[in-house]
Amino acid sequence: MNTLCSFIEDLTVLEEQTELSDQQDLQAVERLADAFRRITHELHKVIVGQDEVIEQLLVSMFAGGHCLLVGVPGLAKTLMVRSLAESLSLEFNRVQFTPDLMPSDITGTEVIQEDRTSGAREFRFLAGPIFTNVLLADEINRTPPKTQAALLEAMQEHQVTAGGKRHKLQEPFFVLATQNPIEHEGTYPLPEAQLDRFMFQVFVDYPSADEEFDIVRQTTAPKQTSIEKVLSLDEILALQETVRRIPVADHVIRYAMQLARMTRRGKEQVPDFVQKYVSWGAGPRASQYLILGAKARAMLHGRLFVSTDDVRAIAAPVLRHRIVTNFNAEADGVTGDEIVRRISEVMAVNPALKAADAKLPQIFSKP
Repeated sequence: MNTLCSFIEDLTVLEEQTELSDQQDLQAVERLADAFRRITHELHKVIVGQDEVIEQLLVSMFAGGHCLLVGVPGLAKTLMVRSLAESLSLEFNRVQFTPDLMPSDITGTEVIQEDRTSGAREFRFLAGPIFTNVLLADEINRTPPKTQAALLEAMQEHQVTAGGKRHKLQEPFFVLATQNPIEHEGTYPLPEAQLDRFMFQVFVDYPSADEEFDIVRQTTAPKQTSIEKVLSLDEILALQETVRRIPVADHVIRYAMQLARMTRRGKEQVPDFVQKYVSWGAGPRASQYLILGAKARAMLHGRLFVSTDDVRAIAAPVLRHRIVTNFNAEADGVTGDEIVRRISEVMAVNPALKAADAKLPQIFSKP
């Protein structure tokens, strides 16, 4: 009898804790959705338009990923990143990548320091600009692969190794790199291994005519705007933890997984256009980022559940830089974005089978 009463009490406590956890997560979702609106409002004080880019940057940051921004000069990429860091109360550092930049210029270096009292000498680590919350790697493709690789350990492990010692980076830590798509002379394309470390590749496009009119009017007037802080560092860390606790249905995970698998040439049930145009497809990290990004996007829009629509919305920035096209694609003008768009069309959701939690090869086959 005592054992039964103890079991009932434990079950009651567990139900109360679960309900409390759900309430806390719901409050976190509401707080992040409100912060999303306020951050967008603050950024629009200095940035005209670019709503989709701002959303993708926030999705990546709250999912704990890094972003590669691709766009021609003069589209306010640096201003956008700096303003975003300011609105989130994060420390910001900018490194201009050049051909003579060395890895130690980013990560830091050890120097010999002498104690004035004892005369003893010892090595002391001087931290580089990577020891920050938001690192803007400006024009990352202008530096050789050796220096580009200096970011790999920091991006993946959130630490820097120097002189045989590991130095942890402060959390949260984001790398937001920019790349100029129109200049190729004197540049060094990023290796596939490093591209795969970026959660999103975000295209920053030209503004519309109305947006460009507002840009010219605002930037040529004697008006200075200050960015208000919306979230604190501790709140960002708590929201990142909440993102990972968002529940995801099995059919959404299978949808994201199959979306990535259908980019792999030579695998089962791959469309003919993938076999024709793709050399290498996305790896398992793409499936992970599709789910993490979908969770963060759902929270930004005030939802405590993830749908396949969230996965489709971030499919292009997650997959476009993970798809390696071949000569046939280059000859026919087919890009990674085009491959992702065609795959999304092929994978149309059947609601009846989705409710039954069927396997994806049966769900996403179009006649």
